[in-house]
This record gives sequence, C-alpha cells and structure tokens, in this order.
Amino acid sequence: MRELLIASSFGASAMTDAFNVAFRIPNLFRRLFAEGAFSQAFVPVLAANKAKHGEAATKLLIDRVATLLFWVLLLTCVIGVAAAPLLVWAMASGLQQDPRGYDAAVFMTRWMFPYIAFMSLVALSSGVLNTWRRFAVPAATPVLLNVSMIGAAWLGAPWFRSMGIEPVYALGVGVMLGGVLQLGVQVPALLRLGLLPRIGFSVSALRAAWAEPGSKNIAKLMVPALLGVSVAQISLLINTQIASHLAPGSVSWLTYADRLMEFPTAMLGVAIGVVLTPQLAAAKGEGDAAKYSAMLDWGLRIVVLLAVPCAVALLTFSEPLVATLYHYGAFTDRDVQQTTTALMGYGAGLLGLVAIKVLAPGFYASQNIKTPVKIAVVVLVITQLLNLALVPYFQHAGLALAIGIGALINALSLLVGLIKRGSYTPAPGWVLFGLQVFSASALLAVFLLWAADGVNWIGLKHQYFQRIGLLALVLLASAAIYFIVLRVSGLKLRKLLKR
Repeated sequence: MRELLIASSFGASAMTDAFNVAFRIPNLFRRLFAEGAFSQAFVPVLAANKAKHGEAATKLLIDRVATLLFWVLLLTCVIGVAAAPLLVWAMASGLQQDPRGYDAAVFMTRWMFPYIAFMSLVALSSGVLNTWRRFAVPAATPVLLNVSMIGAAWLGAPWFRSMGIEPVYALGVGVMLGGVLQLGVQVPALLRLGLLPRIGFSVSALRAAWAEPGSKNIAKLMVPALLGVSVAQISLLINTQIASHLAPGSVSWLTYADRLMEFPTAMLGVAIGVVLTPQLAAAKGEGDAAKYSAMLDWGLRIVVLLAVPCAVALLTFSEPLVATLYHYGAFTDRDVQQTTTALMGYGAGLLGLVAIKVLAPGFYASQNIKTPVKIAVVVLVITQLLNLALVPYFQHAGLALAIGIGALINALSLLVGLIKRGSYTPAPGWVLFGLQVFSASALLAVFLLWAADGVNWIGLKHQYFQRIGLLALVLLASAAIYFIVLRVSGLKLRKLLKR
C-alpha cells in the first residue's frame, strides 16, 4: 500500500529519485548500526550471556551496550546532518543532471538522517525481545513506518502542495514519524520484562559501559561484521551511483522492483533468520551440534519450499504484479515496463537472497563473522564485474540481475562453508524433496505464463477492481496448483512445518 501510494502520487522522476537516494543514505548507516553489524554481534553475545550468567547479569550488559550505542549514534547523526551534500554526491552524483533534484536530496537527507538513531535503538530492543522469545512486537513494529508513510503520501503530500511546498518532502516527515513510533512501541514490551535499558549520561557511565567484557566482545565481533555489511552497502552505493547516471527514474524503477523482491525476502528469509539466530546461538552454547544442524536443515527446506515458487512468479508474472500494484496516477505504462525488467533481474536471484538470511546466521550464531565477510568481499567484486558486462545491454535491469546472480553465488558459498566446517549435515531426503518442488514449480510456471499473456494487464489501468480481482484469482489458483502438486507427489507439508 505504501509503495502503491508513492508510485501513484509521484511516479518515477528526478524528485522521486531524490527521495529514494535521501532515504537510502540513513538506511545505509542503519544497516551498519541496526539490523546489520550490530544485530549480528549483539544477539549471539546476548543469548550466550543469558544462557551462561542468567538474566540479572544480562540486564546489566543491555544497559551498558545501550549507553555506548546511544553516544555513538548521537555523534554519527551530528556528522551526517553536516555532511549531507557530500553523502548525496557520493551516493548519486548523477542527480546533478537536475539541480532541483540534487538540492531536494540534500535537504531530505538532512531531515531524515536522525532516523538511523531511532532504528538502531529499535534494533537493540528487538534483539532483546527476540532473545527472550517475544517475537510479536519486533515483527509488528515495521508496520508503523508504513502507516506513517501512507499517511504522508495520502494526506501530507496534497497539503504540502496546497501550501506551495514540494509534495515529496511529506515523505521525509513520514519517515521520521515512523522512526519515533517504532521506538515508542518497544518501550512497553521491554518494561513488562523489566529490561528497558538505562542509558548512562555521565563520563563514568560511559567508561563503565566500555569496560564491560560483553561490550568489548560485541565491539570485537562488530569489526568483521561491519566489514561484511559494508560490502553489501558499498555494492548498493555503487549501484545507486550507476543508476543515477542512467535515464531519470532509474533509481525509482529499481526501488519499486526492490520492494516487490523484498516482500518474499522478508516474509521468508528475514522471518526464519530472526527466529533461528537466538536458538542456533543457544544450541551452540549448549554444545548440541545435532540440534544446530537440524534447525539449519529445517530452515533451508522452508526456504526452498517457498522461495522457489516466488522466484518463478517474479520471472514469469512480473508485469501483472507491477501493473496491478503500481500502475495508477502518475505511474506510466513505461514505468511499468521498466520496473518489470528490474523485477525479473531480482527474481533470478531470489532463492539466493532468501537463503542468505538463513545461512549467514549459521555462522553468526557461532560468533564466526569472518567467513561470511570474506565471501561477501569476493561476491562484491563478482557483482561489479557483472555490472560492467550487463548494464551496457540491460541498463538499470542489469544492476538488478547482477545482484541476483551475486546472491546465488553468496548463498552457495555459505552453504559449502557450513558443510565443510561440519556445522551442517544435510538430512536424508533432499533429492526427493528437490524433485517435488521442481515439478510443482514447473507446472506453476506454465500456468503463470499463460495468465500473463492472456490478459492485457497494462490496458486495465482504469478497471481497478477487475484487474485486482483477476490478480487475486490467478494467485489463488497458483497456490492451489503448487500445493496440490506437492501433495500428490507425496510431500507431507504439515509434518515438515511441525518439524
């Protein structure tokens, strides 16, 4: 809904490119401080500390880590606001093709940069709640950002326009409001557990926080994790820089496609990874290698079971998905076609993108962050070489395809690494399971190709409900075809899920 409203209100232009670049800058740093390097180091240490030393000692660790994180974030936000012009130039110097878009990107970067502080503290809170197996609040929290941005696009943009203010600036207000709300909703959940962090504001509190062994361990683990996350962010930065020099709207087309790709990635990979990470860390702490391997095996089977048909849909049914979700208002026929090609590029690597979210925690839970980092560095080089080969022919879609291929290489390397280390031993039955999923997905692909060609999805722009109804019917039929074929082939889905 959020992306639909943004697409219909603003389309794909230099100003939407400006917003997307400005939003990516705090998100880049957020992935360093929040769900990236910090979470990868914090959650395993927290889970191990809780298992070995009990809740009272763990509460002290939470307080001291929160103190350190708060002061680092404060300093980062001050520097980020001051250095906004430099950051925008480094991320997307091509925006200077339209000075108005470049200036808007700088303004919105300054407005939204403090968003990283809210989201990093949200990541700390979510890590605590997930370790205590309270998954509901962290899982529901991102909805608040969506609600805020929906309100900004639906109500804020027209009001800004009536006041003579650039309407896209309303989205920046929505982002900041979403950050405040996401942090605010964590507080009651932490209070109920007696785990609300107490942040120290004195120099002595800061010294005590740094002297805490757990804090030092987290900082030590964050160094290679920062490298690993930085590799992914460097790749994003390079891709955004390249896209900003292509046709105006390229950054936005990639962003709209990325949202559709991130839907299955979040629903499958992130969700499973969030649940598995603390339990894998606990199994490692208990020395239960069999349980550790079995949980990884279960996670990978769920990924293959659900990510493969999603990838098939993104490759064969992209245009109907893009048209039905985005093709309204300012979003043109050309925007549909350009977003469709980018989405197909992402779809080629969807299985890898989802699998990484399950395979990487297999290393993080063992507090081994160096191996994923080394793999990520190699994949970064491969991805950029692919960009050199693909972008001249496929333009922005080449960037998406390079990311997809890189993700497949990354996931395969992580899998081989876990098997070689002896951390993961595939359980029996993978060959039969793979054949069952392949046969169901092949039949699904035939059906979706027929459905994509049989309807003029772009031509139904003004028949909103007819197009939405047709899409709903196709998706319901797709689910029925896929799961019925699996059932007929002998796959016991309920037993797999219960495992």
